[in-house]
Amino acid sequence: MAIRRTESVTRGGRRRSSRHPRGTDLSGLAVAFALVAALLCAVTLLFVRFAHWAGAHPGTAASLGLLTIPVLYVLLRGMPRSRELRRAALAGMAEADREPVPAATAAPAPAAVHDGFTVELAPHRDRVDFTALDPDGFEAAIAELCERDGCQDVEVTGGAGDLGADVLAVAPDGRRVVIQCKQYAPDNKVGSMDLQRFGGTCWSVHGAQLAVIVTTSAFTTPAEEYARSCGIRCVDGEELEAWAQGSGPAPWGPAHVADR
Repeated sequence: MAIRRTESVTRGGRRRSSRHPRGTDLSGLAVAFALVAALLCAVTLLFVRFAHWAGAHPGTAASLGLLTIPVLYVLLRGMPRSRELRRAALAGMAEADREPVPAATAAPAPAAVHDGFTVELAPHRDRVDFTALDPDGFEAAIAELCERDGCQDVEVTGGAGDLGADVLAVAPDGRRVVIQCKQYAPDNKVGSMDLQRFGGTCWSVHGAQLAVIVTTSAFTTPAEEYARSCGIRCVDGEELEAWAQGSGPAPWGPAHVADR
């Protein structure tokens, strides 16, 4: 890799090289000699102290000497090999500097982004008047939307004894979806008591990983607050129409909404 050299510009417009003057080199050399001298002094002091200690503990000193001999032998044997490896590394670096740098190639176009958890919404379909359907037809229509937008194992379970689960399905990301359908008139909002009854069964009884209430009307403020606290997804009449038309997301969310 080439080393980049920077230059500074003086007030008169001349370029001033970033190379240090010769006086700086002499100062560095003096510092190096001082460090070498300090190292030699330290080694000498250590040797003198070791000599005194060895005179007081001859047996231990002899044992250390015997252990030191093989270590020094290994180090000395390894020094030529180290020099060879260093020379080979330097030769390889020089060869790499001589090799021409290939021209930059254009990066490949990124693949289409898809999170693997959701699917693109289905194309536009004829508008369905969900309020005109009977209760069974409304539940069947919601089940069809789930199947259309990537759910598997879709099942309509509404009726007596359903314990709040009208539609069961497995979302594209593998979550178990439990949906309760509330086909109410526009002026009849889904209240907090409806949410509380559903919240009491969707998790513990039906094992929901995504609990959804779909209505043709709207939700009261206390109902929305309860839903947020429990993690229940609320789909009102406007969101249901957008979901059905393909202009809005399914309850589990699309990867993206295609242009219509």
